[in-house]
Amino acid sequence: MDFSQVKELLALVDHSELTEFDLQIDNVTMRMSKNSISTQQTVQTTAPNQATEAPSAGQHQNAAPQTASSLQKDAITASETIEVEEIKEGHIVQSPLVGVTYMAPSPDQDVFKKVGDPVTVGETLCIVEAMKLMNEIKSDIEGTIAEVFIEDEQVVEYNQPLFRIV
Repeated sequence: MDFSQVKELLALVDHSELTEFDLQIDNVTMRMSKNSISTQQTVQTTAPNQATEAPSAGQHQNAAPQTASSLQKDAITASETIEVEEIKEGHIVQSPLVGVTYMAPSPDQDVFKKVGDPVTVGETLCIVEAMKLMNEIKSDIEGTIAEVFIEDEQVVEYNQPLFRIV
C-alpha cells in the first residue's frame, strides 16, 4: 500500500458516515477513527509485532451491560466537560498529510510566514516532510496571517490546522 492509497482511504473515511475503520493487509494494520465530538480524524498504524492483543471472548461476557439511564448520565457528564471553542473569522489552512513541518526553507533562513505577514494565492506558508518528500504548503487565498498553530519541526496530522488567514 503506497502513500497515495493511504491518503485516498483517509479522504473516503473522512467523507463517509463511518466512525471507525480497520484494515489489515499483509504485515500492515491500519485503524482510523473519527472522534464523535469533533471532526478531527486520527490514524494509527502498527507493525505486526507491536500490535495490541484483542480482549478474549471471556472478557466481553463478564462486562455488565449499561442501562439507558447510566448512558444518559455519561452523555450529560461528557457534554458538561466539553469546552466550547470560540469560532474565529478567517480561512484555516490545514495539513493535507501527516509529516514534520518546517517553517523556513533551511535552518539558517527566515521563516516563510509569521503572524501579521501578507499572503498571496500560491505563496508558500511552510513545508511538510513526509517519507523524505518535501511538500510545500501554499496559500489558497489572499490575506494576512492571523494565527500560526504549529512550530518548526512539529509533527502534524492529516487535516490539522496550520494557519488562519484573514
